[in-house]
Amino acid sequence: MNITAFDLASRYIGIRELPEKGMDHPLIQWWLSLCGFSTHTPDEVAWCSAFLQEPFRLLGLPRSKSAAARSWLTIGRVITIEQAKVGFDVVILKRGAGPQPGPEVIQAPGHVGLYAGPGNLLAGNQGNMVSVAPFDPSRVLGVRRLLET
Repeated sequence: MNITAFDLASRYIGIRELPEKGMDHPLIQWWLSLCGFSTHTPDEVAWCSAFLQEPFRLLGLPRSKSAAARSWLTIGRVITIEQAKVGFDVVILKRGAGPQPGPEVIQAPGHVGLYAGPGNLLAGNQGNMVSVAPFDPSRVLGVRRLLET
């Protein structure tokens, strides 16, 4: 049986931040701890990159170990979005309005998730939850393959 990062990550679809003030989802806090945060870190902290740490850790694959979405630009093999396959390919996006720096700037706003088919991303912190959502291809900073398929 072959299990992919996508398979593992999709098990968490629907996990969301807790809306009650002072309440935080312990699983999101655990994911943040994989990036060096305390297990008491509020779930309002950007956690898309933290979410990806767990499936890659479980599979013994390279991971960024950082909560910065753009940190995923530093690992894996560069591929194009047209080459992306559902399974292990990571898509890194620009985040925010107006002009954004290119992929050479790691410490800038971004969003990251697993390629979920043309124009779709499985990611954490999409609408404050783990979900599959569409993305604008013009926002793509890079795509990385972490395992040869």
